[in-house]
Amino acid sequence: MLYSYNWIKEFVDTDLSAAEVSERLTMAGIEVDGVGGVSPEISKVVTARIELMTKHPNADRLRLCQVNIGEGDPLEIVCGATNMKEGDVVALALHGATLPGGVKLKRSKIRGVKSEGMLCSEVELGIAEESPGIMILPEGTEPGLELKDAIGGGDVFFDVSILPNRPDCISIKGLAREIAAVVGADFTDKKADITEGSASSRKIQVTIEDEALSGRYTARIIEGVKVGESPDWLKERLTAHGLRAINNVVDATN
Repeated sequence: MLYSYNWIKEFVDTDLSAAEVSERLTMAGIEVDGVGGVSPEISKVVTARIELMTKHPNADRLRLCQVNIGEGDPLEIVCGATNMKEGDVVALALHGATLPGGVKLKRSKIRGVKSEGMLCSEVELGIAEESPGIMILPEGTEPGLELKDAIGGGDVFFDVSILPNRPDCISIKGLAREIAAVVGADFTDKKADITEGSASSRKIQVTIEDEALSGRYTARIIEGVKVGESPDWLKERLTAHGLRAINNVVDATN
């Protein structure tokens, strides 16, 4: 399993390096298979700011986008998406980029106009199952960053093998608690502020049919939830852990 060190440090007050934490965990019996950055299986995909958008001279449904990648002259990209606007920072696959599945990108002419790359959606980057169009990064993202760095945020990840006798560590909070113990750091729990409804409004009942197999089972009803797109911070955190963002309900569960 993958564990974000940045996320763990939201619970544990420590300045130890990831390598030091990894060694102490391993010596305590929690096997760390590796430490490193995690990113989608892509290369030469960068952040780019759209400076200008105009109509394609030979196609009504295509646009010409002048994009800034932080250096050199703006690049001209032909794109058929409609969800972006001037000023947005988007994901740009450059000439020579590799996309999921080993797809190699080359410069091309689209309806007679040269395109220096491709503006990519989350689907094309392999980080979501559905997308309304091209990937638009959070406001303030600088152009010219490798997308893997923009998504990962410079985080470090532990690849940990959790044995059956330590199910308490199969979560960020669980491993954070273990790290706090083995490095002698303070652990700060984070609990959601939940307002409970009236017990008389309970709509379901939990019954344990075999207490020898399960001594306790709990359930909670959450009402007023609208299924929709997750906020950027949640999508980025899941992406960095190798999970695809689907919708707010599924993503919150993951």
